[in-house]
Amino acid sequence: MKQNHKVIYYNLLTEGKLNSYLANIEERARLLFDETVKSLAEKGSVTEELKSTDMMLWVQKMNNIRNRTLEIVNNQIIFK
Repeated sequence: MKQNHKVIYYNLLTEGKLNSYLANIEERARLLFDETVKSLAEKGSVTEELKSTDMMLWVQKMNNIRNRTLEIVNNQIIFK
């Protein structure tokens, strides 16, 4: 933000609102991440049963879901 949105950054900094703004962004990103991981896991049938029967497949699928979700969150909230 400091590099790409300098005017917004310095306005928030001088108004004393930078920390609350960043906390809000972080909270929104965390919520979107959690909801998206849960949704994609349900769609992909990544369940606790799969975890107990084939741990490596579960790990592969969850890593894939987390990576896709991170891209979504970055595009929609962080780098907006």
